[in-house]
Amino acid sequence: MTRGLVAVVSAAAPFVVAAITMVWADDSIGDAEELTFLGTSMTSEDIALGQRLYGENCASCHGTDLEGQPDWKRRLPSGRMPAPPHDETGHTWHHSDQDLFTMTSQGVAAVVPDYESDMPAFETVLTDAEIKAVLAFIKSTWPERQRKVQARINGEGES
Repeated sequence: MTRGLVAVVSAAAPFVVAAITMVWADDSIGDAEELTFLGTSMTSEDIALGQRLYGENCASCHGTDLEGQPDWKRRLPSGRMPAPPHDETGHTWHHSDQDLFTMTSQGVAAVVPDYESDMPAFETVLTDAEIKAVLAFIKSTWPERQRKVQARINGEGES
């Protein structure tokens, strides 16, 4: 019994070490990467500003924890869609930085023609820098997987 266990552990050890190394290396790369929005490095001050502005301008519809409105995939009686979550369960990370910026500043229909949304355009409410800060804050909350997918959509990090 002991010899069998030693044989199994010995055979599995290289695979376990390789898996741990791959996970550690992947996390290290993510930690070293800086957060950017539209190619601009975003500082911790930008992200803190974005968090504050999100709370003041977005949380009433998209949720204080970025959770979106309940049943967000089903149309409202008005025919419009509820506010989606901006966390990893939503689809915000499926869009490029440019599309996110345009939707936020000019309204969703600027990117998706004929789409009717309850979300207002924020170009007269927030400056471009403030909109970028809000979107950087949202990105800062995503797990590494979603950030990497969204970076590929932006054309970043391709080898």
